Amino acid sequence: MIGNRITHRTADGVRIPGTWRHAFIRNGDHYYLTDLFIYADELIDCWGLVTLDEFEQKLRSGWVATAFPDGAKASAHDLAAWKFNEPRTWLTPELLLAEVRDTIDQLNGRPDSTGRCLAAVDRFMADRTEENRDAARASYLAIPKTQRRYALSDMDRKDWPLQVLVAGPAGERESRPEEPVTQEEYDSAVTYFEERAQWIAERPSRVPADGPTSPHAPAVKLHHSYSTKRLDDPGTTGLRNHYLAPIDVDGVTYPSVAHAYWALSVADPQARAAITAADTDYAARALAADATRREGWEQARTAVMTSLLRAKYIQHPSLAEILLATDDATLIYDDADSAFWGDNAGRGRNWTGRLLELVRSELHARRAGIG
Repeated sequence: MIGNRITHRTADGVRIPGTWRHAFIRNGDHYYLTDLFIYADELIDCWGLVTLDEFEQKLRSGWVATAFPDGAKASAHDLAAWKFNEPRTWLTPELLLAEVRDTIDQLNGRPDSTGRCLAAVDRFMADRTEENRDAARASYLAIPKTQRRYALSDMDRKDWPLQVLVAGPAGERESRPEEPVTQEEYDSAVTYFEERAQWIAERPSRVPADGPTSPHAPAVKLHHSYSTKRLDDPGTTGLRNHYLAPIDVDGVTYPSVAHAYWALSVADPQARAAITAADTDYAARALAADATRREGWEQARTAVMTSLLRAKYIQHPSLAEILLATDDATLIYDDADSAFWGDNAGRGRNWTGRLLELVRSELHARRAGIG
């Protein structure tokens, strides 16, 4: 189960969701307690990113350890060191691999082994043939043994009704193979699943009333560019703040959003005029860096940037169309000079990308006549 153990890594500017669990790495004759990071794209970090197939090889070789010899040395970095004394473990390479595969399914929103088992049970309940029961039983046994007790999410009965149902009358349930299933127990299990199906059908939908929580369009990375002139078809380059799309702000025309931002950031009117007239956004930035910043600028800068972006896309409908064409995608903005405005390979705050998404939403609302 993933629970609250949520993390991510960034690949090509895209966040890859992941989770982690404890594991031991055997390096030489020493065992190190560490974290195993599992990601949705089927890469696993076990002291280095590996594919799922390579992870299986790490398990088979003992690099990711599931067994510990008595007296072996172990440690948790900077915390403690000890020797194993009569160690017990619940995992085997096969079990850990199956749990990791389940975790990858969960990270991708796909049915894991438990979900596949419950789907097979539904098929059996709809058509109670022995063939469908065998399929449901095989699906149950495919759930990692460490996870079988709570497939039904029923803390009171655990998986007892499931074991009884897939075993059938006179069959052997996993937890008590020496006691064949009675007809009374089987009938009770059937009733349990019939009532469970009715409860699931009647419970309220949990789909958010205002739509999905995550974008359905692929993320769009707004790469840094060196364009110094207007283009007939700029594509996403036109969404960059330095792109030459003049904007009028309070009667002053600035060559680009970047020029306007840096000009408005300084206190001295003469410096502001020089920045406005700068040939490039780099020159504008350099002039602003040498000038005195306006009091309260740090606290006001996101509001100023928002107003400048609104001006750009209202005053340039063709660029607004480019922004609208990104649909609801996450916008990842490169800015080598600012970890505040840029994403910068996951190390920045990506405020430009976030504000572009806000302005895009406002444009969608205006087009739809909302608000």
